[in-house]
Amino acid sequence: MVHHISDEAADEPGITTQTPSNDPSQAPLVYKVGYPPPKNLATEFTETLRETFFHDNPLRQYKGQSGPRRFMMGLEFLFPIFGWVRDYSLSKFKGDLIAGLTIASLCIPQDIGYSKLANLDPQYGLYSSFIPPLIYAAMGSSRDIAIGPVAVVSLLIGSLLQAEVDHVKNKEEYMRLAFTATFFAGITQAALGFLRLGFLIEFLSHAAIVGFMGGAAITIALQQLKYVLGIANFTRKTDIVSVMESVWRSVHH
Repeated sequence: MVHHISDEAADEPGITTQTPSNDPSQAPLVYKVGYPPPKNLATEFTETLRETFFHDNPLRQYKGQSGPRRFMMGLEFLFPIFGWVRDYSLSKFKGDLIAGLTIASLCIPQDIGYSKLANLDPQYGLYSSFIPPLIYAAMGSSRDIAIGPVAVVSLLIGSLLQAEVDHVKNKEEYMRLAFTATFFAGITQAALGFLRLGFLIEFLSHAAIVGFMGGAAITIALQQLKYVLGIANFTRKTDIVSVMESVWRSVHH
C-alpha cells in the first residue's frame, strides 16, 4: 500500500519529511578495537602471577630512591615501629598504658582457661598472651588486631595431641609435641604472610566461618562438663555423642 502526501500536508509545520542522505561524512561513526598483541606462555604466566600476588606493586615506592633511603624504607617496612615512634607522645603512652592494664586484667584468667583447653600448664597460656603482643608492637602494622591464643586453636591442639600422647602419663612428651606443633604453625603463618597469600581468605564463605565458630563453641562448652561436673574419667573425643555418653556413665557421681 502506497501513501501519497499532498502539498498542503507537506507545508504544515507538524509534518516533516526527510530524504535519506548519501553523504559519507554524515554516516554514523564505527569504532573498531584491535586485538592485543599475542603473548607467549611465560609472559602471560608472569603477568598473572604478578597481578595475583603483587597487585599493589609494593616495590614502586623504592624506585628513584638512594641507597640509604631504600635501606630505611625497608627497615620501616619490616619494623613499622621506626615509622610511628617518631610521632609518639606522652599522652599516647598514657592511653596505651590504661588500655594495656585493662586488657591484661581480662587476658590473665582468659588465657589460663585457654591453656587448660590445650592440656598445658597455666603459665604457658600467660606466655602466649604477653609475648606475641610485644613482638607485634615492633613488627605489626595494625592497631586494631588482637594477638594471642584463641579458644578454637587451643582446643584443636589439645584434642590432636591428646590422641597421640597422654598429657598425664607422658607430660614431657606431650609438652615437646605441643612446642613442635606451635613452632611449625608459626613458620606456616610467616610463610603465608611472606608469600602474600592473604587473598585465600576470600574463598571462605561467611556461612562456613559462622558454622565453624558455632561448632567450636559447642565443642568447647561440652569439654567444660568435665570440670563443671567433676568427672575424673572423661572421654578424649570431642564429638557430642562421646561426650554425652561419658557424662551419662558418670551420672551416679
